[in-house]
Amino acid sequence: MERRVVITGMGVVSPIGLTLEDFSKGLRAGVSAIEKWERLEEMNYACQICARPPDITPEIKEKYFSSLTIKFLKHDGILNGAMAGIDAWTDAGLSLDHVEPDWNSGSIFGIGSSGIDVLIKKYVENVDAKQIRRLGSTMVEQLMNSGVSAYLTGFLGLGNHVTTNSSACSTGSEAVIMGYEKIKAGLAKRMICGGCEGFNDYSWAGFDAMRVLCRDSNDNPTGGSRPMNATASGFVPGAGAGALVVEDYETAIERGAPIYAEIIGAGLNSGGQRMGGTMTKPNVEGARRCLQMAMDSSGIRSEKVDLICGHLTSTIGDAIEVNNWSQVLNRTGADFPYINSLKSMIGHCLGAAGAIELVAGILQMKNSFVHASLNSEELHPEISEVVDRSRIPQKRVDTPINILAKSSFGFGDVNSCLILRNWKN
Repeated sequence: MERRVVITGMGVVSPIGLTLEDFSKGLRAGVSAIEKWERLEEMNYACQICARPPDITPEIKEKYFSSLTIKFLKHDGILNGAMAGIDAWTDAGLSLDHVEPDWNSGSIFGIGSSGIDVLIKKYVENVDAKQIRRLGSTMVEQLMNSGVSAYLTGFLGLGNHVTTNSSACSTGSEAVIMGYEKIKAGLAKRMICGGCEGFNDYSWAGFDAMRVLCRDSNDNPTGGSRPMNATASGFVPGAGAGALVVEDYETAIERGAPIYAEIIGAGLNSGGQRMGGTMTKPNVEGARRCLQMAMDSSGIRSEKVDLICGHLTSTIGDAIEVNNWSQVLNRTGADFPYINSLKSMIGHCLGAAGAIELVAGILQMKNSFVHASLNSEELHPEISEVVDRSRIPQKRVDTPINILAKSSFGFGDVNSCLILRNWKN
């Protein structure tokens, strides 16, 4: 018998807040955290704007980590993921102090690009200088792809399956789906799932060279990320982490856990880089099939979907995504669900994007509002043909959200989608 799966805890490190409370306030206010970063100008980037989390001060670190961890953990992607993961764990009412491993709990926690800045600034520099001993004893754990899950295992005492996934910009959503499937099959009682990404110019250089970053708003940073807009010119890079405790329903009820939402459907697939799909462009049919798979597995009628938290990066893919949803749901005009893009506020957090956006979607469900999708005044013509302007709010809309859809897509032609039900309904 398949088990029901719920979300019992969440944590976030984002450009608009380092806590759930601050993050929620930022969502409601519709603020943009995108700014110009002089370092990018110095490095001769065409895109010189980005979104970065607030400074994680020594005082903040001391709330999470030992002095030894603070001294040696220099990978800010892992740091972001660990903070979000610990917050999600405690938000779910779970203990950090158990002596034996928790054999029923594991982790699937993803990362986009692992430790490029650490590799370049410390590893390569010291190896080339023949100063191997200066690397220290923690270098390997910060450079290995599974570093974030390895750290979380130690912080939380996890004894079930622990691993790290990496599927480009689909990573965070994929991790939650993988955890959901594991619990549904009865192989674990709970999984800490999510995605993280570090903040550094080395990780973004390749995207700038590809000309997929926004290059026309260096003097107007908050206007740079324009999802669904006719003038969208590329995404704005960001960083952070999102974490969710995905748990067996009966286990959560038994321990009196807080419940945010129930996962009722999911889809994962690839377009195979066929039929127009490439390393960087989706196979439209593949993406549509993923959305349909999630809807079919949820067992709900299309008219029940209230909000789509889209991937919506401020690129040519936005129109494809909106049109795919219109076809899958068979809804157009004012009948289309509300749809918004968190990337309009915090840019594209890459491997962390799906998880942070899922946290944002659940907070909107819990608190009955739809956050603004900034800079969407002039809709792309292929979007305005199928969606009424009122369904893409430029200001917060206070309204009940019972069913949420979250879609994510990534380089490599990979797709993921989750359908969630508000626990209050």
